[in-house]
Amino acid sequence: MILLSLILAHLIADFFLQSDEMVREKLKNLKKHMLHHFIVLLPVTILFWGLSFDFVNPLQYVVLPILFLLGTHFIIDFLKIKLLDKTTDQQNMKKLLYFITDQFLHLVMIILACHLFFMLPINRLLEKGIALLTENSSLSVFNSVLFIFIIVILVTSVSGHIIRILLGTLPTQLLSFEGRYAFKNERREEQMNSAGGLIEEYNYFTFNKHDLSRGKLIGYIERLLVIILTFYSAYPAIAFIVTAKSIARFKQMDDRNWAEYFLLGTLTSMLLGISLGLLLREVLN
Repeated sequence: MILLSLILAHLIADFFLQSDEMVREKLKNLKKHMLHHFIVLLPVTILFWGLSFDFVNPLQYVVLPILFLLGTHFIIDFLKIKLLDKTTDQQNMKKLLYFITDQFLHLVMIILACHLFFMLPINRLLEKGIALLTENSSLSVFNSVLFIFIIVILVTSVSGHIIRILLGTLPTQLLSFEGRYAFKNERREEQMNSAGGLIEEYNYFTFNKHDLSRGKLIGYIERLLVIILTFYSAYPAIAFIVTAKSIARFKQMDDRNWAEYFLLGTLTSMLLGISLGLLLREVLN
């Protein structure tokens, strides 16, 4: 319970309590970010301390775990910020590598904290994880609820962040691109008993300012639907989602650059949704 609770607390503080401004100026807002983590870690550790250890020895079960997790989180985030400062806007794969490494190190620190302060052997945690994926082992009702919440955050905020990193910074015109229209005007002239023709072609590009929050919400709903359909093995229905998106963006497909961004974002979204849906099914079933 404590492992899943700490992972959930980390995800809430890292993705739900951070504003876009805090993400852009993370070094400037690093202390505020640590405060968010403290706010969510404190009730989790106190609750587990009371339920499992009858409020005995608060130093080991509350103070030290919080200091350890906050300290390691600060160091990991500080190093990641320094590495990101050396990257350019075009180095999307390097940014993605830093992001995945950052989250993996946070997970390792959470597991290490459970081992050091809450007497949870690492080998037992590994055995339980393998059993959930390969055998008919199952989680308790409370742990199942925690795991579902973790998957929901992974498939919405975390997956959305991964997709934004892969897509990079889109040009303003590409973000607002609506479609391309072509018109042809054929003119015929007769001179000296000979017929001649002239065809004029006009291309129009239409742009519109989009509300980016709508696209973000659509992505969340899309991946939630994919994870539900994957959980119930309704794979043909996933194709309907992709088709619906393609129809809605039909005119924009005329622009090759926009189409490539659309395909990259959609395929990545499908991959993450299906993968997390399979994980959810294997753990809960």
